[in-house]
Amino acid sequence: MRKKEKRLKEAVKKGYSEIARKGSSCGCSSSCCGQGKAESISKTIGYTDKEMKAVPDGANLGLGCGNPVALASLKKGETVLDLGSGAGFDAFLAAAKVGKTGKIIGVDMTPAMLERARRNAARGGYTNVEFRKGEIEDLPVEDGAVDAIISNCVINLSPDKQSVFKEAFRVLRPGGRLMVSDLVLIKALPVSVKRSVEAYVGCLAGAVKKPAYVSFIKKAGFKNINILSQDHYPVEAMANDATAQAVISGAKKKRIDPRAIERSVVSVKIHAIKPAKKAGKI
Repeated sequence: MRKKEKRLKEAVKKGYSEIARKGSSCGCSSSCCGQGKAESISKTIGYTDKEMKAVPDGANLGLGCGNPVALASLKKGETVLDLGSGAGFDAFLAAAKVGKTGKIIGVDMTPAMLERARRNAARGGYTNVEFRKGEIEDLPVEDGAVDAIISNCVINLSPDKQSVFKEAFRVLRPGGRLMVSDLVLIKALPVSVKRSVEAYVGCLAGAVKKPAYVSFIKKAGFKNINILSQDHYPVEAMANDATAQAVISGAKKKRIDPRAIERSVVSVKIHAIKPAKKAGKI
């Protein structure tokens, strides 16, 4: 791993460890305790009150940018992988979809998040959910082991997105499905933001332009790649509210309109398929 990639990955791990310890995506000293609180953010990006009430307290940290479970068409008995599973919010929702005969595997690189997710699983009595420590660029999952992959506002944080999608392709069974909600750019960010490690943890500087993001999926081997939706995403709702506010403050000092940052970033929901194996000739 290159020095810059390692530095960024460590910054992400540190930032999300802090979020895991606080139990929310920001502290009560910011607007996060008003309209930006976890429940409000989640409702804005597509979760229902019923879904939010269905998981253990502390599982929803308001870190997502969409609801991939709602669009993944999960079925009873399936094995599902959640990339960057955090405190377990999406994993627990997926667990209800696949039932007791199914299985959810959550992968996260942050020990504090894994600890929180496992506590939540125990408190909620989930017997079909497992959380594994690992990086999404090098998944601790066997080849062809899962039917579907979900991910929520995590792949944008990776400095090596191509490896993420190659790994996703590897662990999916032929005919398996990929359903991600993520942040992409529709135009370039200001240089000051792009270079900010703090913004990287807040899901800003790690985002790439939409065509590049889709090309990573295609190069990994996926077919039937569909962008199901594209919506602007407010800066205040990004992963770490305190970080987002710092970025906005810095932008103002440099006479950059904070809303210009917001207009550069969109939340997309993308669905893709790993091709099924062709039948051999007799």
